[in-house]
Amino acid sequence: MLNKNYRGRFSVAPMLDWTTPHCRYFHRQFTKHALLYSEMITSPAILNAKYDLLAFDKAENPVALQLGGSDPQQLAQCAKLVEQRGYTEINLNVGCPSDRVQNGMFGACLMAKADLVAQCVEAMKNEVAIPVTVKHRIGIDDLDSYEFLCDFIEKVQPVCDDFIVHARKAWLSGLSPKQNREVPPLDYERVYQLKRDFPHLNISINGGIKTIEEIKQHLDFVDGVMVGREAFQNPTLLGYIDQALFDETAPVVTPIEAVEKMFPYIEQQLSQGVFLNHMIRPMLNAFQSCRGAKRWRRHLSENAHKQGAGIEVVETALGFVK
Repeated sequence: MLNKNYRGRFSVAPMLDWTTPHCRYFHRQFTKHALLYSEMITSPAILNAKYDLLAFDKAENPVALQLGGSDPQQLAQCAKLVEQRGYTEINLNVGCPSDRVQNGMFGACLMAKADLVAQCVEAMKNEVAIPVTVKHRIGIDDLDSYEFLCDFIEKVQPVCDDFIVHARKAWLSGLSPKQNREVPPLDYERVYQLKRDFPHLNISINGGIKTIEEIKQHLDFVDGVMVGREAFQNPTLLGYIDQALFDETAPVVTPIEAVEKMFPYIEQQLSQGVFLNHMIRPMLNAFQSCRGAKRWRRHLSENAHKQGAGIEVVETALGFVK
């Protein structure tokens, strides 16, 4: 049975170097209801960092923080800190295939250690009241049968009822992280079957989804849809989400409206010494397929990095698309 009130009905995937606080703040201007995810942060990094890795603006909420790690005690410590800081959800990364992640014994390689994943989730849930979820692949290397996937779910479900499934398997060697997002074929039907076989669980689907129409089609079979790079490459999509999926009376938010709503945030960040070019990166693709989009991108790219660049750079660029 599908959960129509599932809080993760639509979410934007955790993406390293992409879903930064600036990016999330911008995406939030398009949609009130989408669940946004942080970049993955490892538990050792949080516990040993010399600066604050958990800082975020609560206006970004609802935001899930994705943790990387495989030490239950460390993850439990981090989970407490994440909850104290005001995040909405904690997500355990069991899907990233990079060599660096494997060497740290977390990410997709943990699919072969379902008992350990269950221990990690249980340790976190014992410390927090907010949801703890798992994001994973449909398989790894030659462990890619449906039976293997079901066995993973069976072992983790006693402590977790919320899974986000990237509908591709991962090759832990031989493919780069970028290739692992493109080369292994998508198998949406396998994720649909998972929902049919585990109807009591919340199952979300991720991988290659780009349009409102595709999102709605998937929601006929699963509880939630997670969109990745399309949200960064074409953020205009997010302006339709609230009306299409959550509240038919909600307005569609245009890119111009979203950019203008960013002005107070940009000015506040500038006053704290943040450079303009750090903030405008997620905004560069805001006007895909619009007249003036190329001039918008060029003006920001050529001027936002200059010494003393301020809000006037964005205002001028906005004039090219208005």
